[in-house]
Amino acid sequence: MSNPTTITATPGTPYVDIVREFDAPVEAVFRAHVARELYEQWIGSAGDGIEVIEYDAAPGGTWKYVIKGPVNDARAAGGDNTAGEIMSFRGVFHTVEQNRLLVQTFEVSFAPNQVGVDTTTFEDLGGGRSRLTLHELYPSIEARDAAMASGMESGIRAGYDRLEEIAVA
Repeated sequence: MSNPTTITATPGTPYVDIVREFDAPVEAVFRAHVARELYEQWIGSAGDGIEVIEYDAAPGGTWKYVIKGPVNDARAAGGDNTAGEIMSFRGVFHTVEQNRLLVQTFEVSFAPNQVGVDTTTFEDLGGGRSRLTLHELYPSIEARDAAMASGMESGIRAGYDRLEEIAVA
């Protein structure tokens, strides 16, 4: 059984906090966040049709991926996608500290020009275990609420379950 992922989105605040422990060393969990070939194996929900377009995990490097198929702007707004539209995500890495810290911006197609900031810390728990803590700061409470309504929780949980499988291997 995998470790639980805790997602906290306190009402009335523009942020989401995510914590997950892994039965894998911090080096493996960090590498799965910065190596494109590993990142594209675990990001998002299974079956989302995610395509990583660019991924340069270095200060000033950019990233972008798209979700094709059943997940799109309509789903993000609480609707159902029948047109097979695309939802995109993009940003810039600002800080990359080996096995310790990632700071990057993010923007989602259903909320254009609303740039948020992710701060991800990686902690070595000893014994080949690690903890990831992600603080997502959105530009507004409304932007955060739209992200939460998009189904992001299930994508985060499923993605981190796959990340654990990759990091342990």
